Amino acid sequence: MIEHIELFFKSIFIDNMVFAVFLGMCSYLAVSKKVATAVGLGAAVIFVLAITVPLNWLLDQYLLQPGALVWLGPEFAEYDLSFLSFIMFIATIATMVQLVEIVVEKFSPSLYNSLGIFLPLIAVNCAILGGSLFMQSREIETLGLAVNYGISSGIGWFLAILAIAAIREKIRYSNVPAPLRGLGITFIVTGLMGIGFLSFGGMLTGGDEEVKEAPKEVVVETIEIEKEEEVSNQTQIVN
Repeated sequence: MIEHIELFFKSIFIDNMVFAVFLGMCSYLAVSKKVATAVGLGAAVIFVLAITVPLNWLLDQYLLQPGALVWLGPEFAEYDLSFLSFIMFIATIATMVQLVEIVVEKFSPSLYNSLGIFLPLIAVNCAILGGSLFMQSREIETLGLAVNYGISSGIGWFLAILAIAAIREKIRYSNVPAPLRGLGITFIVTGLMGIGFLSFGGMLTGGDEEVKEAPKEVVVETIEIEKEEEVSNQTQIVN
């Protein structure tokens, strides 16, 4: 249970897709002019990540990793299909994005029109592919953790685009210097928000100081022993 809680908060605040690794910036900047549009796209990203990360975890565990095909028989144990990871992950993501596009167009035509080209572009959103690749590189152990990571990563991206959309709506009525209007002030605000999110970096590192302090005693004792040996050696030489 602790693993799930730690992964959830870490993926949202510390390893935020936008502020920590700068993934999905194109959609983040282009669709964050209105809160309503940002909410729609953020919800779509959460849904796609929540489905594709677990599906790609299953593909990675039972198809792509070296020796993953052993369940088909001992003769398949030596097969390595890891070179197909990008193709399989992107195919899964594209399928889910098409499903989201069909659902949004059916039930919310106004949101579909406001999102425009950026809805189908979720398929090539680097934050979506990054979620599956990070899942693979960090060696997420269970399907439950993969689901947790997909949802929490999506929530982190959702909070980022929602926050910048709310700020940009307020900035529209502010006296921003002419050279900074538009993307200029948006980049500045994004940087400040990134610093704010990175301040959560020590939130899940409680107890690390105690672990680091323990070896110091060992080092001090070792130095004292070495000094005693040197003094004894010098005494023997003088004698």
